[in-house]
Amino acid sequence: MSSSRPAPWLTIVLHEPEIPNNTGAIGRTCVATGAALRLIEPIAFDTSEKACRRAGLDYWPRLAPRMHASWAHYLAEARPPRIWLYTTRSARPHWDADVRLGDHLVFGKETAGLPGEILREHADRTVTLPMIEGERSLNLANAACAALYEAMRQIVKQNEARLDRDGRLYV
Repeated sequence: MSSSRPAPWLTIVLHEPEIPNNTGAIGRTCVATGAALRLIEPIAFDTSEKACRRAGLDYWPRLAPRMHASWAHYLAEARPPRIWLYTTRSARPHWDADVRLGDHLVFGKETAGLPGEILREHADRTVTLPMIEGERSLNLANAACAALYEAMRQIVKQNEARLDRDGRLYV
């Protein structure tokens, strides 16, 4: 395994993100872990180079997120090998997903989550981050981070990646 920056081993997908700070934090987590980021439009904020520079997102060029005009365009262009849809409308905990190299972890917009039609179309791929009764959701950036690190744990355990003695990930 090479010590150079690995190719994306997982992909985070944000469907119609609304809050730039969440997308920025998720992007930073993707850069730190070598994951890719895909954004499905419409996006409720400016992602131009000027806007990213003004927001202090100096890592954004290294992230190089891919944009997709719609869910259908994402499926056609990304051709994800497998997807996991994160939703509060699932009873299956995310640690029961059998995550593999190349999988895409999909999250909906902050105010509404993923559309029902997408969840119904991929009902066997929905997972949730368990919470106590009465709580409605987690912050999107926190949910994506928790999902990504659980995926990393599984992939390392399956010997599809490794951590060196300094705790650095190699895929």
